[in-house]
Amino acid sequence: MRILPLLASLLAVSLLAGCQALNHTTNAPFNTASSDCLSEVPSLHDNECLLEAWVDFGLAAQRGDEAWRERTLKRAEGELANERLARAVVYSWSDRSHWDDASELFKADLALAPSRLQPLLRQWLNGLEARRELANQVDHSEAARRQVARERDDLAQKLDALTEIEQSINLRNQSP
Repeated sequence: MRILPLLASLLAVSLLAGCQALNHTTNAPFNTASSDCLSEVPSLHDNECLLEAWVDFGLAAQRGDEAWRERTLKRAEGELANERLARAVVYSWSDRSHWDDASELFKADLALAPSRLQPLLRQWLNGLEARRELANQVDHSEAARRQVARERDDLAQKLDALTEIEQSINLRNQSP
């Protein structure tokens, strides 16, 4: 009686392990656990793995380190639409100095992508534009904060000068 549940559990575990092994091989080129496995720039050929390849590439760009980004940018140096879009994805997850380039590349080549891929690329562009806007707001608020701090310091200096003048006047009035 106790052997039947144990066998059922073993069978379930082996089936899950088998499914996991099959799934692992289909995602192998973009396995984010090892950024060294990322060797391909996704194509724009409208096939069954188009979206999956670009989603995996986007996740890899988001999680990749600077060395991965440099290697990937070297692979995507050309002027084909998929290479330019791949650079846009990589730049969009790089530091802020590359965000303008990413935006320009997305806008220039988004229409060249297959229609099934365009919503994903548009979503990434919109996310990038939202991050750019937030960064600009932070910059403006930081500049405004610095301006207010300078004005406060100027007012404090003027107040100190007025206090000294008042003390000087009070000293004169007290002397006969």
